[in-house]
Amino acid sequence: MQPELSATSPSDVREDVTEQLVRKLRAEIGERNFGNWFENRSVIAFDGQIAHITVGSPFLQTWMQRRFGKTVQTLAREFAPTADVAWSVDSTLATESADDSPRRPEPTPNPATTSVTPRGTLPFPGLAAAPSVTVDNSAGASAATGRATASAHRKQRRFMKLEDFVVGPCNELALTAARQVCLAPGDRLSSLYLHGSVGTGKSHLAEGIYLDIRRQHPQLGILFMTAEEFGNRFTHALRTQALPGFRQRFRNVDVLIVDDISFLDGKQAMQEEFLHTYNQIVSHGGQVVVTSDCHPRLLKRMSEELVTRMLCGMVCRIESPDSETRRKIARAKCVELKTQIADDALDYVARRFVHSVREIEGALNTLRAWEQMTGRKVTLPVARQALSELERDCIRVVRLADIERAVCDLFGVSDDDLKGSRRTRSVSQPRMLAMFLARRHTQAAYKEIGDFFGGRNHSTVVAAEKKIDTWLRSETDVLVGGRRWNLSDVVERLEQQILAG
Repeated sequence: MQPELSATSPSDVREDVTEQLVRKLRAEIGERNFGNWFENRSVIAFDGQIAHITVGSPFLQTWMQRRFGKTVQTLAREFAPTADVAWSVDSTLATESADDSPRRPEPTPNPATTSVTPRGTLPFPGLAAAPSVTVDNSAGASAATGRATASAHRKQRRFMKLEDFVVGPCNELALTAARQVCLAPGDRLSSLYLHGSVGTGKSHLAEGIYLDIRRQHPQLGILFMTAEEFGNRFTHALRTQALPGFRQRFRNVDVLIVDDISFLDGKQAMQEEFLHTYNQIVSHGGQVVVTSDCHPRLLKRMSEELVTRMLCGMVCRIESPDSETRRKIARAKCVELKTQIADDALDYVARRFVHSVREIEGALNTLRAWEQMTGRKVTLPVARQALSELERDCIRVVRLADIERAVCDLFGVSDDDLKGSRRTRSVSQPRMLAMFLARRHTQAAYKEIGDFFGGRNHSTVVAAEKKIDTWLRSETDVLVGGRRWNLSDVVERLEQQILAG
């Protein structure tokens, strides 16, 4: 007689232990804590060995790890002695939890499943198809379908609107250019290149352009994608010998918006394909919008032809937000999150988190979680206490060696040259820049900086600092890799590399 086979699938087993872990966690930390921190604001998945916990921001991840990390690990090891906890961040969770009522997401493009109508044919259908979901038709299919549907809903991109973009002196020109593009795509500015450091609003503007053109010009074929998606689809077309179909899809749109073009840096075949796509669209009266974290000239491994093509349009730099703009952003995000935070607490957030809008968003998400947990308004003392540990975790200590490495990599010089006695311009300018950045980003004294860069004296470092400061005010160009670059762009690029580690 054959033994009876179990009808339980592996997915059902994972679901069972996940439910058991969630039930134990709820009982351990209490209903209120679980509701405030985990329910509808995080995703928990446990396979019996690793408990995967996904939250909405890096700040919340740090906070929850400190508060609940050991508890979750202890509970997970009741199932397996070697079980562990893995934390991750999904920013869409923060967006979804910002409103307790369900919201219908903006329709999003799906280049993989939507065909594009070439110019001169029927009106463009709109790229609004939802991504298809493949469900494993095995035991427990009902539960798998529910999980797959929830996953598909969460993965739909939420496009931001131009009217929600907080304007200030740092980004006013970029917003004006974006509105001109929306008003008459391919007419006034056939090519728009937006660049700036991380978290300055480039993607927000690109997404806003996409939504506004779809609303004002529904007859146009418009495609929004990241450069990585473009590269992946090009590679797939090469492997499957489907290049004609790929080119028909991408070259016949009226508006092409590509986010983070720096992904193509150093990828020669992808650059060539994108160049032909770019030329085809613009030459037929279409519109191309591109974003990047740096000026086209600072893309060191981008083909000269593609760089000059992008320079033919409008190149617009978005500066990091000034203090007043950061305050406006903090207040706008507070309204969006529907949370009670005192004005002086918002001003504190704007003063302390200066590098990126994303840092401000993460800090506000943390304060919102505290407000929901306690039911009290967030005041300035509360903000200082709640964010102090997170600020310490985000501190990046810059060393002189970090600055040396970044300068050498950009200018193509060796550390021996930087510290040596040569005084040619190709070495002296990078050396002065390194000393200037060392004074700006480290607490090293003049003598210490001089000793590090070849045993130079105090006055040499002072002179280098003053010289670079003068060049920045006069917008002097420097020669990098045979090209002339604005010094402020070079400094921005170096600082991005140094602070990113």
